[in-house]
Amino acid sequence: MTVRPIRIIGDPVLRTPCEPVTSFDAELQQLVDDLMDTLTGAPGRAGVAAPQIGVNAQVFVYDADGHRGHMINPSIELSEESQDDDEGCLSIPGLYFPTRRAMHATVRGVDRHGEPLTISGSGFLARALQHETDHLNGRLYVDTLRGETRRRALREIRAGRFDSPSRRR
Repeated sequence: MTVRPIRIIGDPVLRTPCEPVTSFDAELQQLVDDLMDTLTGAPGRAGVAAPQIGVNAQVFVYDADGHRGHMINPSIELSEESQDDDEGCLSIPGLYFPTRRAMHATVRGVDRHGEPLTISGSGFLARALQHETDHLNGRLYVDTLRGETRRRALREIRAGRFDSPSRRR
């Protein structure tokens, strides 16, 4: 089992759009396994994307609403209907803010063997799919915040008001 350290906001890898996966080799298999080990290595985690462990590749894993899996090279379709709920991120530990997301999401990509894969969900699963897909595009959930909520989030981030690096695992 390989639980990898989570990169924290300020690390440039979190702001860099990821490269598509083109080689479905042993290295990719290990990446998917490491991501899943990192996801399941601590309670309360809904997803981990490759840049969160320092890898520039379009890969994420998820475990939300009874659905667990991985996705490679995703594209996402979102509903017009929206939801508002608190959202957090392993890369900004301990901070949660009300975040608007689409109520329904469908993600299409491929699995670790290059076979087509589709996952659709509503509510929390849709939120997790959007959050992880954003990571692969160099975006964090705080980028979606608006108004006073965004200003408060940025103030807390600048002040370092999130959990210590020792809690990254």
